[in-house]
Amino acid sequence: MTVLARSDVIEDSDPSGLHRSLRALNWANFFLADLQSGLGPFLGIYLVNLPGWDAEDIGWVLALNGLAGLALSALAGALIDITRRKRLLMATAAGLTSLGTLLITLRPTFPVVAFSQLLTGVAAVVLLPVTAALALGLVGPERYAAQTGRMNAYNHAGNVVGAAVVGVVGYLAGLRFGFLLSALFGVAVVAAVAVIRPGLIRHDVARGLDNQEGPAAQPSKLRTLLRNRSLLAFAAAVCLWQMANAAMLPLASQKFALGNSHQGALFLGALVVVAQATMVPMALLVSRAADRLGRKPLLVLAFLVLPIRGAMLALTRHAGPILAIEVLDGVGAGLLEPLLAIVVADLTRGTGRYNIAFGTVTMIQGIGVALSFSLAGADVVVAGYPAAMFTLAGIASVALLVLLVGVPETARRAEPHRRLISALPNLVR
Repeated sequence: MTVLARSDVIEDSDPSGLHRSLRALNWANFFLADLQSGLGPFLGIYLVNLPGWDAEDIGWVLALNGLAGLALSALAGALIDITRRKRLLMATAAGLTSLGTLLITLRPTFPVVAFSQLLTGVAAVVLLPVTAALALGLVGPERYAAQTGRMNAYNHAGNVVGAAVVGVVGYLAGLRFGFLLSALFGVAVVAAVAVIRPGLIRHDVARGLDNQEGPAAQPSKLRTLLRNRSLLAFAAAVCLWQMANAAMLPLASQKFALGNSHQGALFLGALVVVAQATMVPMALLVSRAADRLGRKPLLVLAFLVLPIRGAMLALTRHAGPILAIEVLDGVGAGLLEPLLAIVVADLTRGTGRYNIAFGTVTMIQGIGVALSFSLAGADVVVAGYPAAMFTLAGIASVALLVLLVGVPETARRAEPHRRLISALPNLVR
């Protein structure tokens, strides 16, 4: 954690408390990751050994978390654009996530788990864009890439801790107790958010209006976003990436866990720790290099490793190789997660519509997640685990092609790399 703490230091002296607010936002991301560690793959491990649950049922119930974002992500983004109560939104969403995690421990029937997934899905719809908006409002567009990378590094470090805690507690005492412990981290999220000084949040900047435009600047019309071909291509590429990625880790862990919930929980904890530990340096790489090297080279790397990972998971059954393969998960997700917010901010800069655009891209990403779980679950039932993995790897290859052809370099300070990036589409024609 020493490396992360040192990265909080920014060049300008700030007696007003900006440093402290940024550190609080970073730690809020850390504890939020701990809070969310009980969800996702661990839920699949928990349910797969309970009576009445099979891979297809688990796929559908996990998809509900993403489906909640389909109707609400754009609305959440629009709300974040106009509200000055961003801290309250983040604290409330963290509380709902804690509640949803607790509900799973009460009675893990299909209706209860489905409601829990909808509740945490609604919270997730708010958490990602409101965190991005707070960061943009605190540091402005010029420092946004660096701050976003640091926040993601904290988030992934929190995931390492959370996955280790839930995995070990799940092995020793059962996943029910792991979920209970995970839910307690919601209190720490609320405490960290309370430290952020509301007077330092520039709400016009947080919605994507440039400082230079002054108080008279007005947001662009919404149809401007629909005419932004680069933004639409990026949304499509991210959707396909998530469709390929979301179900890979749950499928690998469920296959290993069949008949042995305790070892499955410990193994999944190890998988998540390996991936999240790799994501920490990847997020810091984005923080330090996204402005200098550009966004596109890092995006290409994030998309390239996914089809390789899917094919390798389809061809192995043993714990050791699966753990090694999860390093690729850390590389891909560790780069894409911060770059998602950064690229959308680049493509909407000056429009005043950043949060609704980010919410919409998150909604489209949620479609990919939902389709991934439902498609993979059905594929496992019909053709088995290896066939499902190869299907996901094929979708990942399509996502890479869309990125290469449709998404340009968006960094303003990456001019030396623009000629190389502009030539990339010609390589795939």
